[in-house]
Amino acid sequence: MINPGMLISERYEIIDKVGTGGMADVYNAKDLRLNRNVAIKVLKQEYSNDAKFVSKFRAEAQSVAGLSHPNVVNVYDVGEDDNLYYIVMELVEGITLKRFIESKGKLELNEAIGIGIQIAQGIEEAHKNHIIHRDIKPQNIIISKEGKVKVTDFGIAKAATSNTITSNAMGSVHYISPEQARGGYSDEKSDIYSLGVTMYEMLSGRVPFEGDSTVAVAYAHVHDEAVTLEEADPSIPRSLSRIVQKCMQKKPDMRYASAAALIMDLRRAVSEPDGDYVVLSDGLENSPTIKLTDDEVRAVKKKDAPGRAEQERELPPEPPEQLLNEEALDPKLERILKICSGIVAVIIVVVILLIIGRVAGWWGGSSSTDVSSEEPTASASIEPTAEDIKMVKVPDIVGSSLEDAEQMLEDAGLKYRLQPEDSDKEANEVLGQEPEAGKEVEEYSLVTIRYSQGESEVSVPSVENRTESEAVQLIEEAGLTVAGRTEQYSTSIEAGKVCGTNPAAGSSVKKNSSVTLIISKGSEDNTVKVPNIIGSGKDVAEELLADAGLSGKAVKYIYSEKYAKDVVTAQSVKRGTKVEENTVIEYTVSLGPEQKATPKPTKEQEYDYVGTITISANPFEYEDESALIKLILTQDGKSRTVYSGTLGYSDFPKRFEIKGWSENNGVITMSKGDDMLEGSYNIEFTRVAK
Repeated sequence: MINPGMLISERYEIIDKVGTGGMADVYNAKDLRLNRNVAIKVLKQEYSNDAKFVSKFRAEAQSVAGLSHPNVVNVYDVGEDDNLYYIVMELVEGITLKRFIESKGKLELNEAIGIGIQIAQGIEEAHKNHIIHRDIKPQNIIISKEGKVKVTDFGIAKAATSNTITSNAMGSVHYISPEQARGGYSDEKSDIYSLGVTMYEMLSGRVPFEGDSTVAVAYAHVHDEAVTLEEADPSIPRSLSRIVQKCMQKKPDMRYASAAALIMDLRRAVSEPDGDYVVLSDGLENSPTIKLTDDEVRAVKKKDAPGRAEQERELPPEPPEQLLNEEALDPKLERILKICSGIVAVIIVVVILLIIGRVAGWWGGSSSTDVSSEEPTASASIEPTAEDIKMVKVPDIVGSSLEDAEQMLEDAGLKYRLQPEDSDKEANEVLGQEPEAGKEVEEYSLVTIRYSQGESEVSVPSVENRTESEAVQLIEEAGLTVAGRTEQYSTSIEAGKVCGTNPAAGSSVKKNSSVTLIISKGSEDNTVKVPNIIGSGKDVAEELLADAGLSGKAVKYIYSEKYAKDVVTAQSVKRGTKVEENTVIEYTVSLGPEQKATPKPTKEQEYDYVGTITISANPFEYEDESALIKLILTQDGKSRTVYSGTLGYSDFPKRFEIKGWSENNGVITMSKGDDMLEGSYNIEFTRVAK
């Protein structure tokens, strides 16, 4: 169990878990040696226990570690710690392209083109380094907070498919190329096909092929033509539609020759959206005749059958038979080629030499200019004899692990094809074989291994913008159950409709798994109405504002004949006005009626009595604080306010000049706002002439 604070290889400190995928869990971690945050992908246990997969996984990851490009998530390190196999990668803060598409429905044209160019640039750099991704899809594209597009998981897909982990590969079936669906050889053109599907989804908001099962979707990739983007949405320019169409051609040779060529057309689509510059090929031209040298002929003759067997073993597993079309090899012809590979090679060379000789006139025939009008007259055939064929006994592999079964067949001199099946048996356990154990067959014959790929997985359907009842029906038709519902705000989906699911649409899950619907609450409104606080006591006013999600601040104190002391007389924002939550509402508080001043001396008095006092003690604690300050004079048994004004922290120390009633000493007390401050000051008065 990996927990926060755990150290991996005494270097990487786990901070928290940020996600999980088909093969690995992803953690945010701190590289203590280089003092930087990184992302660590830790292989799940079922893959960590498969030594063959781990070996391929590490080799592929190490090859990608040398890849450095702004549009590729860089791999820093690959390692193992106590049976934990991990990859240390660049930490990119952002969201996947899949989430981005789901949140927007579909992307703007220039937005989709820009993202497509950046993906293609990352793929182009990888292809230059002879690295093929094999699993390009929106889930493997990250958009950073800065808007940079980065492709992740390079090399991981190859390790998975080469080890016959088909359940994970089928999780990406909506983006798989026809040659991958047939189990054939995949190259750079497979990445271009998958990028085409990704761009199709960016521009239309949906994948080109849907189906009730992964097999049905894979079949569609092989046999069906997708509706063009310009037919699905007339607002999409013809040039962009044809770019995507060219990427998604069934035959690899009809797609873009390279990612660089695709980038060139995508950039042109920005300035010439209605241009007719995208050429869709009808297929390959007739191949020219190739002459073989003596050295090449000898090389063909020396190519032995065991070598061919080892080469075939590295290809991805073959798909179910219903996915094969007329382009696949005839099984009988394949069997003959495998038994007599050396002999057939010689036959092919002889036939080629006969044709070349015929065209060149070596055998007295016509010249190359009229060869097309004549029928060939020469043929050759060589039949293998019984002495050339070695018989071997098929070993019993049922119940063995897939790795052990492969080794047993190789040791017996036999080839094999893999046929995955849904089963409650442990993954990679052999369920059956054909031919049966003990039967004698020709050396290098093909044995079908039927093995368990675990319980069947299905893809969570997209139910965005559907009503709740429609969503429930679609999810149940997919073999899943609805476990409950949650709500969240959405700027793109109206309130009451489905704005997402957990797990997300397109995720591969076990049959009968539960799905939670996420229902839109509409756009989030963060505004609140300002309550009326005039006429309320200060404490009550603060409570009214807090209940409304606001805060209050008394900024002014005044005398009032209308409102009693400590009652709010005015507020800065009118009642009923909508404002943002946590807005500060300023208000004015009553000091009550103003006290009557002590009668001034009569006109008959000939003198004034004046005293001065300096108050050094600052009544304020903070520099930005201010309040109403009053000085009250008590003299000869009488009291009155002799100073009233708003002062602040910076006004102290302050000197005050006070008029009294006589030459007798007086006492000054001070109040701040509503509070009478402790302490008093003696003041002496001097008689001065008027």
